[in-house]
Amino acid sequence: MNLKHRGKDKTTDVLSFPQFEADIKDIPEHKNQMPLSLGDIVVNLHQAKRQAIENNTTLYNEIARLLFHGLLHLLGYDHEKNAYQARRMAAAEAKLLEKVIKTKVYP
Repeated sequence: MNLKHRGKDKTTDVLSFPQFEADIKDIPEHKNQMPLSLGDIVVNLHQAKRQAIENNTTLYNEIARLLFHGLLHLLGYDHEKNAYQARRMAAAEAKLLEKVIKTKVYP
């Protein structure tokens, strides 16, 4: 999937496919709410399992991290733009994880 959709012939842990091509802030709201579907997130469970072991965490926590990572991409975050954006996205990811898991998963 990574090769087909991103032109990258290597394993990836998560892919996001936005419903809208525009910036999320430019999408008209429906009844004062966000759109019902931001897009799709595909998690590579085999890679998630490997990463859970490497990161000394549970598979559940790793999948949660990957889902949040994918969600942030759908919301317009892009860690590949520059170091600032990478830090911004990592901080948002950590904040979401702490709220859901109630513990720090990564430093």
